Amino acid sequence: MKGTVAFTSLGCDKNRVDSEVMLGLLQERGYQAVADEAEADIIVVNTCCFIRDALEESIETILEMAKYKIEGKCKGLIVAGCLGQRYEAEFFNEIPEVDAILGTAAYEEIADAADRILNGEHAFKCLEDINQPMKDDNGKLRVLSTAPYFAYLKISEGCDNHCTYCVIPQMRGRHRSRTMDSLVEEAELLAGQGVKELVIVAQDTSIYGRDLYGEPKLHELLEKLSEVEGIRWIRLLYCYPETLTDAMIAVMAQNEKICHYIDMPIQHGCDTVLKRMGRKSSQQLIRDVVGKLRAAMPDIAIRTTLIVGFPGETEEEFAALCRFVEEMRFDRLGVFSYSQEEGTPAAQMPDQIPEVAKEERRAIVMEIQKGIAAALCAQEIGKTVEVLVEGRLPEEAVYCGRTRRDAPDIDGMVFFRAEEEVYSGDFVSVHIREAGDYDLMGDVVYADEFAK
Repeated sequence: MKGTVAFTSLGCDKNRVDSEVMLGLLQERGYQAVADEAEADIIVVNTCCFIRDALEESIETILEMAKYKIEGKCKGLIVAGCLGQRYEAEFFNEIPEVDAILGTAAYEEIADAADRILNGEHAFKCLEDINQPMKDDNGKLRVLSTAPYFAYLKISEGCDNHCTYCVIPQMRGRHRSRTMDSLVEEAELLAGQGVKELVIVAQDTSIYGRDLYGEPKLHELLEKLSEVEGIRWIRLLYCYPETLTDAMIAVMAQNEKICHYIDMPIQHGCDTVLKRMGRKSSQQLIRDVVGKLRAAMPDIAIRTTLIVGFPGETEEEFAALCRFVEEMRFDRLGVFSYSQEEGTPAAQMPDQIPEVAKEERRAIVMEIQKGIAAALCAQEIGKTVEVLVEGRLPEEAVYCGRTRRDAPDIDGMVFFRAEEEVYSGDFVSVHIREAGDYDLMGDVVYADEFAK
């Protein structure tokens, strides 16, 4: 064994996949993962700085981990991901406790970086071209950090949507897809490890394959993934309405393995704000796409995200957004207060909204959505639904799990009682007898023995 390594992965699930790849590369090199940072020779923080809160969390975590260079056995602190990529020029001056920076396209150099530190080298950078193609064997060594029955599958990197509020293209580069064959091979490896649910992620999943095959091929990829033995659910996140094709909707509707669930960020419901954001959609386009999805799959759960308090957002524009939310009745909805990010066009726009007003607007939209979510949950009472078991709450003597309509970590749960013991990763049928604002309660009526 060369040494021990501890990981902290911040931000999105796409970052998590990068962390899992890094952990696999380190283990292949002879490093052993440990959960206790005090016992780690190398500590890695995979950072996020998409918005101000994420940036502050990343910096706080780095400084917290730096303490183990004094209080523990840490010989090196490595910062990976977006924060180091974005601020590499001044990083070591601002946080000298850090020994190495790995940019967003250089995370596969993690084992080399760890070796260099243990050999006495410090304060160095590993920065690759952020537009370099993705490596097809990225995921073969992944060490899953999720529960063993589900995994995120990162199908592309970067983004071609230059929204005026977003720094992602500056940190992650242009959109680059992995090949279909490599993704199917990774899915087969994951299924062989016991993964039953694949959660498809990227900065923009709906344009998958456009760079490699000349046109979006997400529908073909999902069909191929659905043929992988052992995979039971396939879930789709981060699809943009303006690039979601009719072919994709048809595959979702017809393929039983693909959950009738989609995460489709729209960011606003007022055309004038969407235009200032640099979005390529409009309220009518969003209505049309949602209409197509619901016509093809009446039971579909549509999740979206919104930004309130964008520069210049008037009371009338905000009121239009509220009406839009009330009318559309999205099944799941998250709201961010606009974050003024340096280096973006929006940061220089006039009429920046005060933080207090942003938070007030966020609370108003979330209160509207709370009522919608509670009403939609109530409609599930009396139904029998398929549930993926996630665990047991011994103090309550109940189990918890997710339906096809619920993504890991961000959506609601089903709490249920079972006469016979069931296990995490099992599928059960639950009769819903009660509903809360976001969660459901019920009883097992059938345990799926074949899913174990």
